[in-house]
Amino acid sequence: MLIKIISGGQTGADQAALDVAIKLGIPYGGWIPKGRITEVGVLDRKYKLKEMETTNYNKRTERNVIDSDGTLIISHGRLTGGSDYTREMALLHHRPWLHIDLDKIGAFQAAGKIKSWITENDIEVLNVAGSRASKDPAIYQATVDIIETVFYLDLIDDTIPASFTVTPKRRAEMGKDILPQTVEEASDRLLSKLSLRDKTMIANIPKDNVMDLYHSLEEYMRNEVGLWLTNESLLKSCRSISGDKHLSEYGASFVIVKFLWEKLQKTNVLKIVR
Repeated sequence: MLIKIISGGQTGADQAALDVAIKLGIPYGGWIPKGRITEVGVLDRKYKLKEMETTNYNKRTERNVIDSDGTLIISHGRLTGGSDYTREMALLHHRPWLHIDLDKIGAFQAAGKIKSWITENDIEVLNVAGSRASKDPAIYQATVDIIETVFYLDLIDDTIPASFTVTPKRRAEMGKDILPQTVEEASDRLLSKLSLRDKTMIANIPKDNVMDLYHSLEEYMRNEVGLWLTNESLLKSCRSISGDKHLSEYGASFVIVKFLWEKLQKTNVLKIVR
């Protein structure tokens, strides 16, 4: 699980990663050349990075690769200059590395790929590098969007409580339960399984990522609220709320999850719980 982000403090991708870490309360750090130099001058003191004893950018790049569990490099197009040198250092020191070329992959797909790569390589300290702002003015916002999405995808996985795991015994019991008849009743049943921390974390999931929460809860939804057990009353309620009289069971499940999320938005403090 990702627990820290580091970068070299350069404009563009580097600073984007640091800003996301600061915004979301993720521990961060990294090495920067002596004098805290960047392409536009001295780096703002709000970024708590460590200074090298040299002004050499390459030495800083190598140190950040060594001090991390893996290096993510984000660009529009092929790697050049310092970004390509970062890749070379990862290869030299046998560190996992991943290049995301945003000319070839969409931002959300990139976030999913990064999350899988982080999990597969047991990366806890992530070094983020990429294009400078002068070479790619769009790289800052693109990197912010991707890193935030990676964090929320990870948050969604951690949010699903153990009580949402469907065991064979629980699956057998579900068929005997009194099933919820409305979207609100289904939402309340799900809420009853959540701790305060779980509720707050779900409430903080961005609207664009609610579909990911649905995918994480799909099996539980399928059984717990009986949409796949001919619960016609609940299906009718979902269709009424969605305005789609032909809404499928899959679509109905998403209506319930979205209703749950909207309810938590109104009742829970919207902040990252650490």
